[in-house]
Amino acid sequence: MQTPLQITFRDMESSAAVEANIREKAAKLEHYYDHIMSCRVMVEAPHGHHHQGRLYQVRIDLGVPDGELVVSHEHHHKDSAHEDVYVAIRDAFDAMKRQLEDYSRKRRGKVKQHAAPDGGHVVSLHPEEDYGKLETPDGRVIYFHRNSVLKNAFDKLEIGSEVRYTEETGEQGPQASSVTLVGKHHVVE
Repeated sequence: MQTPLQITFRDMESSAAVEANIREKAAKLEHYYDHIMSCRVMVEAPHGHHHQGRLYQVRIDLGVPDGELVVSHEHHHKDSAHEDVYVAIRDAFDAMKRQLEDYSRKRRGKVKQHAAPDGGHVVSLHPEEDYGKLETPDGRVIYFHRNSVLKNAFDKLEIGSEVRYTEETGEQGPQASSVTLVGKHHVVE
């Protein structure tokens, strides 16, 4: 971390044991992403729960290169597990770990991008062999299989039918998947 860890206790006494637990968990976050800029942890035991025990709230603010990740684990009246400060801290750090893993994957570009479907039109059909070909907007001709046509609409296709599709690389080159028949102004249901 570029900035030292900041730990704040509100409405409760500070504790060396709790602080050590937080430091250990904060250090482990760097295993999931090593460019953490800052980490602020606030542990709070709000008043007003004397008859049922204190329900701890933990907030973690993590500074990362393009912003901040925040976890705020507040008590729930039925969640007596957060009467234990260590459980509340564990739950908050587990949630931050998940956020940090997602953030790290996005930064590395490993989040699957869902491309918008391309538009094209059918140029040949071979129903006896369960396939057809369509022409892409850039003039290429690519293969599609009956099973790639959504809503069992293969038999509704005709030469010239407008379709939307997702292009992918098959065993023998580019092919269309998720082929959807398009009516005059909308997708056919």
